[in-house]
Amino acid sequence: MTRRIVDLTVPVGTGTKSPPSTDMPVELARHRRGPGFWQVTSIHLSLHTGSHVDSGLHCFEDGGTTDAISLDQVCGMGALFDLGEVDPSTEITAAMLAERDPGPLEGRIAILRTGWTDRAWGDFPRFFVDSPFLSVEAAEWLVARRPKAACFDFFEEYAARLPAFTSEDFRVHRVFLAAGVVLIEQATRLHELVGRRFELFAPFFKVVGAEGAPARIFALVED
Repeated sequence: MTRRIVDLTVPVGTGTKSPPSTDMPVELARHRRGPGFWQVTSIHLSLHTGSHVDSGLHCFEDGGTTDAISLDQVCGMGALFDLGEVDPSTEITAAMLAERDPGPLEGRIAILRTGWTDRAWGDFPRFFVDSPFLSVEAAEWLVARRPKAACFDFFEEYAARLPAFTSEDFRVHRVFLAAGVVLIEQATRLHELVGRRFELFAPFFKVVGAEGAPARIFALVED
């Protein structure tokens, strides 16, 4: 048996946008010094741009910060819900998840595959506004089975595509984060995990006092 690394992280550059709810671009500034070549790049972006993790502070004033998330919470055995190639703007329901139930979730990372990021990443705002999304009932169904994290390859919170959302509209996020389930968002290439045993890893930038952080998502797959 061989093991290989599968990169599940989306690329981020100056053409990448954050969701319509914040509509923040990625800005890179290159700082150079001579007489030879030397370069340092600074970046300005939302911490929720591209592949990233969310902690409780994202939706709750007294919620935990990302620097308090242990690596154990975002690394471990995955349980893949393979939903196939889901049509744009489809609501992912609890019944749909039950049909593709991969087995016990407790202490594992629940991973939901729709193929959306593979098809639409880089096409903004379409990636956000036409994405499949998760119903509140489906989020509650997942949380009741006690995963330690949940990973998505689609834009799971419907309200986040709305410029005029309120904090209370983030109902799916609130279900997960209130239960201490870490959110791992905007994964890609999940089709490479179908039918395989694997571990998922989402190490992230340890930003003190923040509610989100960029992550490098990857899987260690057994072939």
